[in-house]
Amino acid sequence: MLGCRVLDPVNQPVPDAEFLVTDAAGRRVVGGELDPFGSFLVTVPAGEYRLAVSAEGHAPYRANVTVPANEVAALGDVTLNTAQPPALPAPGDWEIEPTHSSIGFTARHIGMARVRGRFNTFAGIVRVAENVEQSAMHVVIDAGSIDTNVRARDGHLKSADFLDVDRFPTVEFYSDRFTHRGGSRWGVTGALSLHGVTRTVTLDTEYLGVGNGTEGEVRAACRATAELRRDDFTMSWQSMLARGIAMVGTSITVDLDIQVVPKG
Repeated sequence: MLGCRVLDPVNQPVPDAEFLVTDAAGRRVVGGELDPFGSFLVTVPAGEYRLAVSAEGHAPYRANVTVPANEVAALGDVTLNTAQPPALPAPGDWEIEPTHSSIGFTARHIGMARVRGRFNTFAGIVRVAENVEQSAMHVVIDAGSIDTNVRARDGHLKSADFLDVDRFPTVEFYSDRFTHRGGSRWGVTGALSLHGVTRTVTLDTEYLGVGNGTEGEVRAACRATAELRRDDFTMSWQSMLARGIAMVGTSITVDLDIQVVPKG
């Protein structure tokens, strides 16, 4: 058997941590979440293993472990140190680099599997302030560029039943509220204008840091997600059902994978 308790730097349990045990070839043996006390105990055959423990906002812990036959390999207390957040982008205007960015969505087809799609055309600017929490961003999406890889479905999504792109050709998001949630996590709250309706939306954002592209150019990256309800934007699914059209469900998850470069 193999087990340990995971603590933070002030000796408090880290109940949101996860562990992974792999064999000598790097293959997963067992893994999962810790119990409410920050501990785990699992049964594995005698042998050599690699243990990894991770938690949001903490540096991962890794160790080689030998589990003897008919004995417990108790590692005792393991400390996860607070992770240093990635370096922030320099103040100034940064623009979305579309070649290495994507804006996608997932919705459940009523009574069926999920529908996945994306918007192929979009642009945006992030104005990074000296105090990053005072930064702002503006993103414009071409609603007519929606793409679910099914032409008939795309045509219906563009129609008056859903996006109504003839009347509302763009989807826009503007934010000037950047809230640091610790580590690499941020909340980006702003106004989303969709289908002629504007609602407040918060993007749950993971900032990935600053790096260099293949040609040495500086770029920053993040991932973000938000949950939207179609009824909030007056796109009623009841009318579609009344007409015998099985469309996407009431909840839509939007996923953004964004890279930005300094605006030239």
